[in-house]
Amino acid sequence: MRWMRPSRTLLDCAEVSEAIDPGLLEELVRRESARVVGMLVRMLGSVDRAEEILQESLVAALERWPTEGLPRNPGAWLATVAKHRALDELRLGRIHDVKHATIARESERATTPEPPEAIPDDRLRLVFTCCHPALSPESQVAITLRLVCGLSTDEIARAFLVSEPTIAQRLVRAKRTIAERKVPYEVPGTAELPARLAAVLAVVYLVFNEGYSASAGSTLQRVDLAREAIELGTLLAQLLPGEPEVHGLLALMELQTSRSAARTDAAGNVVLLEDQDRQRWDRARIARGLTHLAHARERGDAGPYCLQAEIAACHATAGSWGDTDWRRIAELYAELGHIAPSPVVELNRAVAVAMADGATAGLAIVDALRDAPGLRDYRLLPATRADLLRRLGRTAEARAEYERALALTANRAERVFLERRLAECGGDPGTAKER
Repeated sequence: MRWMRPSRTLLDCAEVSEAIDPGLLEELVRRESARVVGMLVRMLGSVDRAEEILQESLVAALERWPTEGLPRNPGAWLATVAKHRALDELRLGRIHDVKHATIARESERATTPEPPEAIPDDRLRLVFTCCHPALSPESQVAITLRLVCGLSTDEIARAFLVSEPTIAQRLVRAKRTIAERKVPYEVPGTAELPARLAAVLAVVYLVFNEGYSASAGSTLQRVDLAREAIELGTLLAQLLPGEPEVHGLLALMELQTSRSAARTDAAGNVVLLEDQDRQRWDRARIARGLTHLAHARERGDAGPYCLQAEIAACHATAGSWGDTDWRRIAELYAELGHIAPSPVVELNRAVAVAMADGATAGLAIVDALRDAPGLRDYRLLPATRADLLRRLGRTAEARAEYERALALTANRAERVFLERRLAECGGDPGTAKER
C-alpha cells in the first residue's frame, strides 16, 4: 500500500460519512499517528510496513466509527487495532528477523511496569528517536517530518527548497539505512539528547514554518501545525532548560504567532505587515517570546534561532510600521547569514536593506540571487523582486516577475494577493498558471 498522509486519508474517507467531523479526525490523527507509528516500527523493524498498518487501522476506524460511534479514547483504539495487526503479521512469520524477539518483548511489556521515560511526551519522544545519528542530518529531519509530523513529500521538498524526487530518494535511503543497519528504534537516554538536538530543533522549526506560512492549500496559515510546533518547543524548553537555541526557537515561534490574527482579513486575504492592525497582535505571546529570548541571551552566544528571534522582536516591539528599526534588522540578517549561510537569509536581508536604504539597494542584492540553485523554484524570490520593481516604477518588469511568482505559488491566499498586485501593474491574472 502506498503511503498517504494520514490526515488526508482520513479526511477523504470521512467525506462519505456525515457522522464524523473531519476537523476532529484531522486533529486526532495528527496527535495519535506519531505514537502509533513509533510503536509499530519498534515492533516490526520496518518503517514501510508500519506506515501500511497505520493506514489499514485508520481505514478500519472509518468503517466502524460511523456506526459504532467515536470511542471514548480514539487514540487508544487506533493503537490497539494497529498493535493486533502487527502481532498477527509477526505470528504469520511475514517478518522473520524480529518475530520471536518482538512477541516475547510485547508479552513482557503487558505484565511489567515500564520505568519512567527521560522524555515525557509521546510526540517529542518519537522526534528524538527518529533523529538517529546513523542517518545523515538531512535524512533525520526528512523522515521525522514524514513519520512524526505527517508532512507530505511535496511539503518537505518545499521546506528544504529541493525537488520532490530528491526528498523521495532521501526518504528511501533513510528507510534502507534503518533496515540494513538494523538501527534500533529506541528512545535515547538523557545523555544522548544533546547530540540529537540540532536535528530535533530543525524538525520543530520546519513544522512551524509550514504552519505559519502554508506552502499549499486554501489558507495562509495552518494553525494546527503552528500550535503543535509551539507545544513541542515548550516541552523542549522544559526538558533542556539550559540550551539557548531551544529558548531562541520558542521565542521566535511565540513572537511570529503573535501576529497571526492580523495577517489575514475576514475573507482570508493576506494583510501585509505594514497594513496590520497592531492592536490585534497577541500581547501575551509577545511577552512570552521576549521572556524566552531573554533566557536565551543569558545562556550563551546567539545561534541561528536566537538571531531570528531577535529579528522577530524588532517587529513585535515596534509601535508602528514607521518605527521599525530596519537597519538593525538588516544587521541581524547579515549576522545570521555569517553563521548560517543561506540564500533565503540573504533574500530576507535584501528586504530589510530595501526598507532602510531604498528599493534600488535591495534590488541589487536580489538580482545577485537570481541564479542561486536553492531559489530557482522559490516563489518568494520573484515575488520580492516584483515588489521592488513595482516600487521603482518599473511596472513591465514587475508584471513578468508577478507572473513567475504566481506560477510557483500553490497557496490560494498568496495567489489572490499576487493576482491583485499583478492587476495593479496592468497585467492579466488569468494568464499566470500555477505549476
